Order: sequence, then C-alpha cells, then structure tokens
Amino acid sequence: MSQLIRYLSFTLLGLALGLSVTLSSQENTQQFNSRLNYPLLLDIIDTVETYYVTEFTQDELIAAAIDGIFAKLDPYSNFLDQQAFFDMRDANKGEYFGFGVEIATENNKITIITPFANSPADQAGILAGDQILKFNNKPVDPKNLNLLLKEIKHHSQNKLSIALTLSHANMNSEFEVTLIPSVISIKSVSAKILDDEIGYIRLSSFQDDSTEEMVKQLTQWKHLELSGIILDLRNNPGGLLDQAIKIADIFLSKGRIVSTEGRFFDANSEYYASPKTMLSNVPMTILINKGSASASEVLAAALQENKRAKIIGETSFGKGTVQSLIPTLKDGNAIKLTIAKYTTPNGRDINSRGIEPDIKLDLDAVINDKNMPIIDELAIQGESKQDKILNSAITWIKTKQ
Repeated sequence: MSQLIRYLSFTLLGLALGLSVTLSSQENTQQFNSRLNYPLLLDIIDTVETYYVTEFTQDELIAAAIDGIFAKLDPYSNFLDQQAFFDMRDANKGEYFGFGVEIATENNKITIITPFANSPADQAGILAGDQILKFNNKPVDPKNLNLLLKEIKHHSQNKLSIALTLSHANMNSEFEVTLIPSVISIKSVSAKILDDEIGYIRLSSFQDDSTEEMVKQLTQWKHLELSGIILDLRNNPGGLLDQAIKIADIFLSKGRIVSTEGRFFDANSEYYASPKTMLSNVPMTILINKGSASASEVLAAALQENKRAKIIGETSFGKGTVQSLIPTLKDGNAIKLTIAKYTTPNGRDINSRGIEPDIKLDLDAVINDKNMPIIDELAIQGESKQDKILNSAITWIKTKQ
C-alpha cells in the first residue's frame, strides 16, 4: 500500500479540510482506567528521567511520547511545531523554503511523487516516479522514512545541501544530484491559448487563491469562441480541499462533487455543485499522471464522473484521506490529523488505487513514442509539439469539432 509522506522541508503541500476545531477536556489525574491512564504515562516519564543510565530531559521524553503516538497513526498525521505550522500556512499561500519534491513509500521503495516546477529538484532533472536509493551517500530504508524526513528537515532549516542517489522508474542505472534549498514560489494557476483557440490551464496546486485565480482566467476567455479547455493537473500533489471543491463547482452545474466520512461530526459531509457555471458548453479534458494526488484526484474524479471532462494520461497517485489542521492548547503548535476519508461522486474509494484515465498513456509509452492512441490522427503544431500527452488532449478536442 502506497503511503504518501508529506514534510514541509521538502515543500510539501498537505490536504487540509479547513475546519476550525476547538477541543476542551477535563483531566482527572486520580482516575486510572484503560482509556485515560495519564498518571501511568507521567510516572513512566518521571522514572526514566530519574533512573535511566543516559540522561534525558522531561521535554525530550515528552517529545518521544508524542512521536510514539503519531507512529501509531497513518503517515499523513503529524505534530507541527511553531515553525512547521508557520511553514505550512506559507505553503498554502504558494511560497516556502525547501528542496521542492514530494515523496512516498511505494512498493517498499522511497519514491518521488512530484518535483515542483522550477524547484531545486526540478532543475536537477528529478522526475515523478524516480526512486531514492541513498541520502548523503548512505542507503535509505523505507521502513525508517520518518528519520530520513527529519534529516531532510534539518538540512533545509539550516540551509544545508543534500546529496541524493536515484534511479529512474523501470531503469537499473543510478544518477546523483546535489540539492541546495531555496525559496520556492508556485503560481497556482497559469494559462495560455493554444492553436485552434484551445484554452490551456495549468493548475499547479490548490492554494488560498486558486479559485479566485481560476475565475479571473476563465472570465478573460468568456468572450472567446474556444474550441476546448485543457486542465493540466500533472504533478499537482494537492493542497486545500475546499479549493478543489470550489473549482469543480465552477465547471459543474449539478451533481455530487465529493463525500467525506469520519468519526468527528463535521467530518461527514457531501458537497454538491451549484447551478452557476462557466464555459459549460466548451469540451474539456484533464491531464493527470502519477504525480497527481489528493485534491487533484478529487477535482479530476468529480469532472470525470459527472461527464464534464475526459481524463488523459497516467493513473493518479491514489490518496483518499482528508487531513485537518487542529491548533493545540499551546499557542503556535498544531496537529495535522487525518479526520476523514473521501469517496468520488460515484462512491468510489480511490485510496491506493488512483483515478484511471479515459485515455491511458503510460510514461514509458510516451517516452518511446509507441502505443499513442489518436496521436497520429492529426498533425499538431505550435509550442506544445513535444508534449505527447498534451498533444493527445488537443487531438481529442479537435475530433469533437
């Protein structure tokens, strides 16, 4: 089962539901039972602090206890100290400091999910699907990914370079890169008009202003006679769930967008499209690859299953859970916690399965220029010539004219 691990030193964007949760409790330190055995935990910390052969401070032992709690949870849940919480809020605004890749443990291998555009990782030639073999010349252990992430965070916070040994997917050869952390700015929405009046939109992540930027762009095209729209979600690792829902609503006039289910009352919701829509009569395609995850999959599935768009590309990553940021009682810290799972409009759970494209183009097929359905039906011109998946989307739109 694939496990997506996000960490801010790697400039990773989390999928946040945007809930504001206030927790209150009454602690009875005299009560001993299997559920609220706080005195036992305090006794263990005090005993280790007092008698253990190596000295540990109480703060160190409490931190270890916190780590132990999150080790029992899924890999998407973790504790955020003040700096990490601050970094995540900056990430949702599209600017942060780090190396610029998202990684996962997949098939017992540490795998690159997404290299962010114009990041140190992207400039070094790292691709989605690459496998990390060594970190600073030491072999990596997929079972100890959290330790690796802590090392990466340490290097990022201290502005230290890292050396990675990697291999491309389905290749035995290795290559090495050195990454220097830097400030990374991601423009959520970028667009241009391709040949034959096709509107191309690149949605890089789901940030605070993504819906606003999408509306602005579509408004500029409102008076054009577009023959089609291409929404590119390749290497989009996700972001804010509410933004994905709002953008889906822009293109849909009716139908379910997504459903969430969890133990907490507010985690159980169904989201439906409103009647107001934009460019509803323009044919639409969506581009995805294995680097498309979480909120990207919510948007892609909503438009696919409501018959609004055809999906072209690779099977997406497959992340079907929702996280929320919950502030702790101590100011400045927060918990990123998985509070729900989500299902597509047709009730599908895509966790570890991903979204299947309507026209599937495997990466190897694209690179080798083989098995490319509909590519050769029309001659593609313009600056998109080298992008075979994009060419396929253009061809599909032309066949609809």
